Amino acid sequence: MSHHHHCARPQDGSRVWHEADGVHIDLCGLEPPEPMVTILGLIDSGEAGATLTAHFDREPILLYPELDERGWDHEVLSSCGHHDDEVKLRLVRLHA
Repeated sequence: MSHHHHCARPQDGSRVWHEADGVHIDLCGLEPPEPMVTILGLIDSGEAGATLTAHFDREPILLYPELDERGWDHEVLSSCGHHDDEVKLRLVRLHA
């Protein structure tokens, strides 16, 4: 049993939660373009902070140019194992 809870989603069904490494957002199960609209909304609202970890069903190729435009860098993280097809992205704001 792993003691890392980075993949633990909130019990209340919320898609956004806070971890030690920043804000996490779960976009799995959403139909396109919902994931992209949701994450850009979070970034544009300023609620994302400086680091955001996003969980997707598939790699959000169309999101990358939008992130670049907004001054955000992205890195694909390894998935947690229980969802092998899950894609985790760490998004980092390059300049405030």
